[in-house]
Amino acid sequence: MDSTISSPPESPETERIRSFLGPPTWSTSDLVDSKDSIAQISPQQLHHLLRLSALPLPTSPAQERKMLAMLQSQLRFVRTIQEIDVDDVEPLQSIRDETAESRKEMEIGLEELKGEFEKEEVVGKRGRIRRKAEELVVEEDENWDVFAGVRRRVGRYIAVETDKD
Repeated sequence: MDSTISSPPESPETERIRSFLGPPTWSTSDLVDSKDSIAQISPQQLHHLLRLSALPLPTSPAQERKMLAMLQSQLRFVRTIQEIDVDDVEPLQSIRDETAESRKEMEIGLEELKGEFEKEEVVGKRGRIRRKAEELVVEEDENWDVFAGVRRRVGRYIAVETDKD
């Protein structure tokens, strides 16, 4: 009798999840610290970019060196991100829950729209759909003074001041 226990084969989805959760293949420090062959940005190019962006020019050589180093680092980061293989990655439609349950929950069906359809009517020879007129309920306050905010009035008229001599 064989005493070895065999586990069932993993599904492709489980294998895919294990590969995602495996050891990382890169680090953000690799992006910042790498000294690859990115073309150096000259101080003239930096000044040109700052003028195009309507940003102030550096006030000292130390500030200029700091700006150049920061720009180089950002360009290195962008270039490294651009090299990532995303052929098998489904594009992100929006930043929200896109699971089947969430889509079902956000779905608007005929039942939810019935109340709105009841507010419409078909009119004319061509069967045009029109919103039914609704009565506007206005609460009147008998003590409300329409002219309470007016600075000057003459009798029941509003007096308007002008610069005309």
